[in-house]
Amino acid sequence: MREAISKAQKDALKDKDKTALATIRLITAAIKDRDIAARSKGNTDGISDDEILSLLQTMIKQRTESAKLYTEGNRLDLAASEQEEIRVIQKFLPTQLSDEETKAAIEDAITESGAASVRDMGKVMGIMKVKYAGQIDFGAASGLVKARLMQAE
Repeated sequence: MREAISKAQKDALKDKDKTALATIRLITAAIKDRDIAARSKGNTDGISDDEILSLLQTMIKQRTESAKLYTEGNRLDLAASEQEEIRVIQKFLPTQLSDEETKAAIEDAITESGAASVRDMGKVMGIMKVKYAGQIDFGAASGLVKARLMQAE
């Protein structure tokens, strides 16, 4: 992940793509910040690729919320800027699962965990986060898991 981000930063610099360069610099700064926090806890290698994926998903979620607020506030220029940053960040994420694949992943995780009620939702989500890091919007998936487990009760 780190190599891909570094290469993308160099490419954006060569291509004079100001938006991509600024966004990648924000990503790099966020990773360095998390690395420092990890080192203070004894992890000398910094954060893992899975943690970087999680960081990128958080950044996308923040920008999506900002774009929505800008659109509601009739600031379409700022909303477009946020959307462009989302596009840049998404290049570093693995391909997202389709709706059908997400539902199949949920069923597999429920079966694997032996979940029988909504109280077992944490087990299901834990399995999914390990297996599908960066491939699923876990905010949306948690709603699907909850609905599915409520049917089981």
